[in-house]
Amino acid sequence: MKCLMRVAFVSSAVPRRCGIATFTADLAAGVRAADPSVRVQFAAIDEPFAARTYATDVSWRIAQEDPAAYAAVARAVSRSAVDVVNLQHEFGLYGVWHDGRYDDHLRVFLDACTKPTVTTFHTVPPVPEPWMLTSIRDAADRSAAVVVMSATGARLLREVYGISKVPVVIEHGMPVIEPHGRRRLKRALAMEDRSVVSTFGLVDPRKGLEYVVRALPEIVARHPRALYLVIGQTHPELLRRQGEAYRNSLIDTARQVGVTEQLRFVNEYLTQREIVEYLLATDVYVTPYLDPGQITSGTLAYALGAGKAIVSTPYLHAREVLAADRGILVPFRDALAIAGAVSGILQDPLRKRGLEERAYGYGRATTWPAIGAQVLTLMRHVAAGREHEVAAAPILIA
Repeated sequence: MKCLMRVAFVSSAVPRRCGIATFTADLAAGVRAADPSVRVQFAAIDEPFAARTYATDVSWRIAQEDPAAYAAVARAVSRSAVDVVNLQHEFGLYGVWHDGRYDDHLRVFLDACTKPTVTTFHTVPPVPEPWMLTSIRDAADRSAAVVVMSATGARLLREVYGISKVPVVIEHGMPVIEPHGRRRLKRALAMEDRSVVSTFGLVDPRKGLEYVVRALPEIVARHPRALYLVIGQTHPELLRRQGEAYRNSLIDTARQVGVTEQLRFVNEYLTQREIVEYLLATDVYVTPYLDPGQITSGTLAYALGAGKAIVSTPYLHAREVLAADRGILVPFRDALAIAGAVSGILQDPLRKRGLEERAYGYGRATTWPAIGAQVLTLMRHVAAGREHEVAAAPILIA
């Protein structure tokens, strides 16, 4: 019989509009689905001057960029009945840059926390700056177990960061999706008889969306009913600093190349259900991201789970999950290559169907309930002081 588990998730938290917040909420729901008896609490990281209302399961709040706040919450968690801490790491949430120096507040938290901690690294740069090396090494040393979402990330932690603790690979989760209803959803979304190409997620220049816009004239020349959907709001930090300058630049580019009627923005922060509906209405999903070292993409995981034909630049996560002909990789910053790949899929129904089937076959093994069960297994080992058993054969917890 399984004993009652109490877990504290340390992360940004919904309703904060942040990819890590959404990920953690989905992961916590997956853990609860795996075992409804698990008691979940959150320590929510708030950006400076934020004032928002959280659900009752947010027991602690951390003022981002204030090291004293990280230490105080770590001590509070240590005094609580929590059995294990699950910490989701992204550099910007756990530190601040001052005159070229990184003040690491994750180390502050872990030094003050006496509960066993499972730390998930969302970013593992393949060519890290010295402060990145130090920060990740310190976090690994102070954690009972470390998790990454790809075998590439695990390899980097071993070979580049020199971490002796064996990383656990647990892939990015996705909703349980049944890949059907494309025609019905196109009608409902006023896209009937359109060949829908889409990208979703928070909009910012790192996504490389302008290269898909520049690919549109060639795509439309071969498929006149093509439509490119950019689904999602501008990243809140970018919006605060620069307003809608990037989105406006995409509109300007579309005007210059003559495809304003083939570009549509869904400038909303959507629910998971709404995102899934747009994905299911999509014919070709594109991730034209610009960072070769990106080891995790939640949007790519969702597209796999929805069984989409995918075109992507070859960042690390895409190279791994789109292997074995599960998608098409194109060079970075290459509009013509994007146009060729998208057009080729749209004109070849058999090729399109094969890509969709292989994507869905891969994605259905990583739904949130399955991922939640894997994370819960790991946390039970850690809470019982048996993380050494995980290290014996850890590359994917099952």
